[in-house]
Amino acid sequence: MITYSIIQKSQLEGAKRLDAEYYQPEYLELEKKLYAVNSTRLEEVADVTGGKRLPVGEPFSQTGVPYLRIVDMYNTFVDLDDIEYIPQRLYELLKRYQVQEKDTLVTIVGNTVGLVGYNQHSLSPFNFTENCARVRAKSVLPEFLLAVLLSRIGQLQVSRERVGTAQPKLALDRLRGFSIPVLAESAQENIKKKIGAAVHSYEEAKSIYSQAEELLLEELGLKDFKADEDLYSVVNFSDIKSANRIDAEYFQPKYERMISVSRKHGGKPLGELVTIKKGFEPGADAYEDEGKLFIRVSSISKRELIDKDQKYINKKLYEELKKEYEPKKGEILLTKDASPGVAYVMDTAVDGIISSGILRLKLKEEINPDYLALCINSVVGQMQVERDAGGSVIAHWKPEQVKSLLVPVLPKATQEKIAELVRESHEARKKAKELLEQAKKKVEELIENRQ
Repeated sequence: MITYSIIQKSQLEGAKRLDAEYYQPEYLELEKKLYAVNSTRLEEVADVTGGKRLPVGEPFSQTGVPYLRIVDMYNTFVDLDDIEYIPQRLYELLKRYQVQEKDTLVTIVGNTVGLVGYNQHSLSPFNFTENCARVRAKSVLPEFLLAVLLSRIGQLQVSRERVGTAQPKLALDRLRGFSIPVLAESAQENIKKKIGAAVHSYEEAKSIYSQAEELLLEELGLKDFKADEDLYSVVNFSDIKSANRIDAEYFQPKYERMISVSRKHGGKPLGELVTIKKGFEPGADAYEDEGKLFIRVSSISKRELIDKDQKYINKKLYEELKKEYEPKKGEILLTKDASPGVAYVMDTAVDGIISSGILRLKLKEEINPDYLALCINSVVGQMQVERDAGGSVIAHWKPEQVKSLLVPVLPKATQEKIAELVRESHEARKKAKELLEQAKKKVEELIENRQ
C-alpha cells in the first residue's frame, strides 16, 4: 500500500527538509492536531541542553560523581545499579552538565535516538553523557513533559526530525522545536499523580528485589561478605591443569571461598539442574524494523526484558527457527557473551527467538526458577562468572563453564520464600510500566478530545 501526502508550496517555504519522508501523513496529521489544541515550542517551556563528552583516555572510577549513560535509562527511570563514576576533578570541568531531580533526558545519537529517561533521584551532583539532551521543565510540570515525550506525540516528532541511518542523530535545535501541547494545570496534575505512582512502584520493585538478595545471602551466611583481593595465592599444579588457566586472577582465594559456600549448602553444577540450549544468530542482514522478536543480549536484564532498540525477523524465518530457539514461559534466559551471567525467568510467552549470545535453561530437577535465577544474578553466581569470563576484551562464558557453575540448593521452603519476593518485585515493576502507559495515553486522549 502506497502512502502519500499532498502539501502546498507555502508549507515548504523556510523548510529545512524537502525529503518526502518528512511529510508523511501521520506527521502532518499530528501537526494539525497540535495546532488545533494550541501548542508551543519545547524551548518555550523547558531548557534543553546537550551533554559533554568525557576527555579522551579518561577512565571511569570506582567512586566519585555519578555519570549517567544511555544504558542507565533503558527502563525510563534512571537505574543506579550499574552506574559509573567520574573523579571529582572531572566533575569540576563538567559542572555545567548536571542532571537534577525530575529532569528528563532524551537520547540524540545512535540507534536509541528518542529514548526518554527520567531522573527520579534527589542525589546531587550528577553528570550525563554527550549522547543525551537534558530537558528541564520551566513553565510546565516535569512529569507532564515526561509523559508528552514518551507518548506518541513526542515519539512521532522524534521519528520525523531525526536524520541519518548508520548513525541516526537528533539535532538539539530540532528537539527544541518540538511542539508541546498547552494543557490546563489540572490536567497536568492528573498526569503528575500517575507518574508519581509509577516512580513509587518502580522504587518499591527495586527494594523488594534487594530484600530477596539479602535473604539469600543471609541464608548462605554471606550477609557481610566482602570480596577482598589477596596479594597472592598458592595452588597446586594439578589445579592449573584442571582449570586450563595460568593467570593469577583466576586463582584468587575469594572465588574458592564463594564456591565453598555453595558446596556447604548442597551446591550442584548448573548442568545437573537444567538442560542448556544455545540461541541462533541469523546475521544482521536478517534484521527488520518489524516482525517477530529477536532477543539479543542487550534485551535481557535480571528484572525484565528490555524493549528498547529492539530487532525483529520476518515471519518466515521465525517459523523455521521457533521450534528450537523460541523461549517458553518458565524457562530461564542466560547471557553468555558481552555481558555474561545475566539470568531472567520468562514469566510470559513471546513470539520470538533468542540470539546465539543467550542460553535457554530448562529445569530438569525440582528447583524454583526464580530462586535459581537470583542465585546466578547474586554475588554467588557473579563471582564464578567473573572468574571464568574475566581477562578478555570481549567477555565470553564458555558452555562447559556455564554447566560447571555451582548453585547452592537451599530447602524448598526457603527457595519459595525468596522466589515470592522476586515475583512481588516483578509485579511492582509491571505496575510501574502500566502507570507510565496510562500517563502517556492520558496525554494522547486529552489532545484527541480537544479536537
